[in-house]
Amino acid sequence: MVVYSFFIFDRHCECVYLRQWQDAIAASVVAQPSSRPVTASSATGTNTPSSEKPASTNKLSMAEQAKLVFGVIFSLRNMVKKLCGPDDAFLCYRTGHYKLHYYETITSLRFVMLTDVRTESLKSSLHQIYVNLYVEYVVKNPLSPVEHAGGEGVHNEMFELGIDSFVRTIP
Repeated sequence: MVVYSFFIFDRHCECVYLRQWQDAIAASVVAQPSSRPVTASSATGTNTPSSEKPASTNKLSMAEQAKLVFGVIFSLRNMVKKLCGPDDAFLCYRTGHYKLHYYETITSLRFVMLTDVRTESLKSSLHQIYVNLYVEYVVKNPLSPVEHAGGEGVHNEMFELGIDSFVRTIP
């Protein structure tokens, strides 16, 4: 299994954590459905400021990718609720290039992972990331802010190390 990227969005629809492991081929397909691949301006990192502009028209900043991913999730979630009712939930979708996995908590934290198309559903894995990593290293950390206002994201070394090791163990 190949994991391309991982996003966490807060209840204010802002990306509070972004991590990329592979080139953002999957994320670029969300952004531009043309046949040209689009690469990110940085291969890894968290929370690039939204004022950063892409170097050329073919490249998207990490912040722009996060906005596009959230827009896709928001639209698909609303469409599923209107077509199927409030009891059904949006879990994942697949294109020819990537698969997007989605998990939303009761507090409206949204966990999104982009993987290759052959990956099975990662709902339980995203739930484990929330319970075992996010709650343990971010929520229970007294130095971590409760709200991530103004684009201030999750900056916790233990959380990042936990995400890296967890992604390596996903079957």
